[in-house]
Amino acid sequence: MLIAHAESNRLSPDLFPGSPGIDFEAAVRAATALLTAIGVSDDSEAAVRTPARMVAGLAELLSCPAWEFTTFPNREGQHDLVLARDVPFTSLCAHHLLPFSGVAHVGVLPGQRIAGLSKLARTVEAFASRLQVQEELGQQIASFLEDRLECRGVGVVLAAEHLCMTRRGVRAQGADTVTIACRGELRDDPVVRAEFLQLAAAQVRRGA
Repeated sequence: MLIAHAESNRLSPDLFPGSPGIDFEAAVRAATALLTAIGVSDDSEAAVRTPARMVAGLAELLSCPAWEFTTFPNREGQHDLVLARDVPFTSLCAHHLLPFSGVAHVGVLPGQRIAGLSKLARTVEAFASRLQVQEELGQQIASFLEDRLECRGVGVVLAAEHLCMTRRGVRAQGADTVTIACRGELRDDPVVRAEFLQLAAAQVRRGA
């Protein structure tokens, strides 16, 4: 839940209190029952230690530290696109409980206020830290930034590998999934949208 803190003459910053708590003991019992159901022997090392490790791993993927969404006045009148590229993220597929991982490219056309660049990455992390599908993740990030920044436009491109597709089922190893979520001018202005998508897709030579 977002907690608003009112301040004069600026957007109210929001505090993300982190993810909801997990009932660790109940989750360990459930993990133990799952291992038994799939044939893991009760006296094996996996049966003794793995349930707690499973729950700890899931808890880590489903939680993020508390953080504050801070903004600053756009004093210099920045009106061109601000783009944070290659922001890494990992989330959990809501359909198969398997990870999907990749990068996010987040673009903002500023209005009266701008966000600290780390807050764009924090926004990606916060919404990825839950059971999720990629299409919804991009839309959630875009909607949040549009609402909090009151900006002229937002664009989010996510490119990720889904283990539920590359390691099971069709086993399409090497395949990734790209989704796009745009708001404002980045959705409605073809020129601005094309610039954003071109920059988001550009390959940058590392170490140049």
